[in-house]
Amino acid sequence: MDVEEAIRTRRTHKVYGSEPVERAVLTELLELGRWAPNHHLTNPWRFRVLGPEALERLKAAVGPDGAGKLDRAPTLVAVSVLCTPDDPVAEEEDLLAAGCAAYAVLLGAHNRGLAAYWRTPAILREPAGRAALDIPDAEHCIGLLHLGPARQEQRVPERAPLDDVVTFLA
Repeated sequence: MDVEEAIRTRRTHKVYGSEPVERAVLTELLELGRWAPNHHLTNPWRFRVLGPEALERLKAAVGPDGAGKLDRAPTLVAVSVLCTPDDPVAEEEDLLAAGCAAYAVLLGAHNRGLAAYWRTPAILREPAGRAALDIPDAEHCIGLLHLGPARQEQRVPERAPLDDVVTFLA
């Protein structure tokens, strides 16, 4: 699959098969994330693949009302970025770079026939959720990637017309 096809056909999935993503495939996907563009090559992204104990800690932190959403996919990866509060420009650049790294993982998963979903659950911005995943204060969690085999096709979402989002300046 070429890059343009991957970008245009990747979808958010919320229904998965039960088979976890193999560790070797996860390693390949996270390796792709390392190739995201980032200014000064700071490599600010951090990936945490949740095992059963980490998942149970996160479920306990979120409580029974939110725990079900954590069971949607068989493989979860928390993505965070190192904070640089002394340099707001670098912090913004690193945040965007970590977002690109997460997207590279999603595209790589799609290319391998896997379904994926990038969530930003509130629990990962709270001390209990951060503690459940051992995310230190020096990192900002930007999302939880759900990965696994797809169980259904997703419709093509509507997009704003190009003229609504692009301005060519003289």
